[in-house]
Amino acid sequence: MGGCQSSTTPSLYQQIGGQAGLERLVDLFIQQIGRDKAILPYFAKANVSHFRQGFITHLCDTLDGPCEYQGDSMVQIHTGMKITEADFNRVVELLINAMTEAGIAHTTQNQILSKLAPLRSEMIKI
Repeated sequence: MGGCQSSTTPSLYQQIGGQAGLERLVDLFIQQIGRDKAILPYFAKANVSHFRQGFITHLCDTLDGPCEYQGDSMVQIHTGMKITEADFNRVVELLINAMTEAGIAHTTQNQILSKLAPLRSEMIKI
């Protein structure tokens, strides 16, 4: 059976279920945010639909899907929000919770977090 497998590893986008899996993940993440009293205030003035679509496109691009994110940079989006280290870490926890709820394997979760980790410096206390 090993000879039947493709030699190319599926992209992270494919590993989470393509567009449907990505949208489910983002919806679960938004639900997590909506239930979190510490993080929800950061989104008080946010247009949830706009955030959802932007995050879907950004993640799709980041996870090697067929999308190209052309929105504002993470610095532009987060400037003035004064996000603390603790709150940033909490958002990461919420994303992990959403990925777990979506049934994404832990190895895939770690790869996704590794892809997103460089954005940390673009979001904290700016």
